[in-house]
Amino acid sequence: MNEISFSELDLSSHVMEDLEYHGFQEAMPIQAEAIPYILDGYDLIAQAKTGTGKTLAFAIPIVEKINPSERVVQSLIITPTRELALQVSGEMKKIGYKKGLSVATVYGGRKISTQAEALAKGAQIVVGTPGRILDLINRRILRLDRVKMLVLDEADRMLDMGFIIDIRKILSHIPKERQTMLFSATIGERVTQLAQSIARNPHIVATGDNELLVEEVEQCYYEVSQKEKLDVFLEVVRRENPSSAIIFCNTKRWAETFSRLLRQRGFNSQAIHGDLTQKQRERVMEGFREKKFKFLIATDVAARGLDIDNVSHVFNYDVPKEPEGYVHRIGRTARAGASGKAVTFICPNEVRSLWDIENRCETKILKAEL
Repeated sequence: MNEISFSELDLSSHVMEDLEYHGFQEAMPIQAEAIPYILDGYDLIAQAKTGTGKTLAFAIPIVEKINPSERVVQSLIITPTRELALQVSGEMKKIGYKKGLSVATVYGGRKISTQAEALAKGAQIVVGTPGRILDLINRRILRLDRVKMLVLDEADRMLDMGFIIDIRKILSHIPKERQTMLFSATIGERVTQLAQSIARNPHIVATGDNELLVEEVEQCYYEVSQKEKLDVFLEVVRRENPSSAIIFCNTKRWAETFSRLLRQRGFNSQAIHGDLTQKQRERVMEGFREKKFKFLIATDVAARGLDIDNVSHVFNYDVPKEPEGYVHRIGRTARAGASGKAVTFICPNEVRSLWDIENRCETKILKAEL
């Protein structure tokens, strides 16, 4: 569709002032398509690639529809990770500033008393992870009986991470007469089934048709034996000479070990994974954004929702377990129109995984040779 400005979307002066203050003028495709449906009260399934502005696609209409005079929770946004919860609440606060809305962010790893205080002050929007939301409900600190708008952000990842039981428990505390929105980088059969079970005749909005990959990402792979993998990886990294890179591993233990191995070989790196405290994770991310080190070693769960620009390379040291994981990983580079490169390392017995990624993502990953 043709580009449209936010001024064409019939938004209030409060929201327009906040958008203009933060430099948002043109609506991105997912925003232009989703916002009118949400403003009109429709339930929604929305597919958009990583880095295409889907957070604002639900943040803007939610802020528009919140009643500022009611100091109760009117909207709940569920995210799979702490980092994503913080990112989403940050966008909510930006867009809801002029309207004077109160946003509470709830997630594990921080004192529950601090988050309880934010709720007690009359938060109208709550953004959080499933476990902490459920904990607050069970303690009778969080009430959701006045919620009118529910968002499941990164719905596909929440299914992969086994959150469906917690989500259904949370939904049992929310009125059935609500507006439900699912946002996801991929919409497979499981996401569709979930949407149909919790939403009412949802509209489906997809940008870029079903194309899952960021077009600007140059992709290749190296086929190596497990014995030679580390040496080949180090040689490829030296040749690529990235300005900033994320290296994906499949386990927390290996991410930490791998980061230590790289530092021993002169590569300035830090790891981020689920065993770090929230303060440790924030310190690592701050260092990476400020270019204090070049290589961020990450697991899929830890990297979900990280808002990082200017990453020139993504290296898949381990092949992702699912094709959708590949999509999420390489979406960390080539953001906001920039170019980027994704390099994957596979062992001979993993070729079928590579083929599965190519088939599901309708792409061709070229083989590279040293």
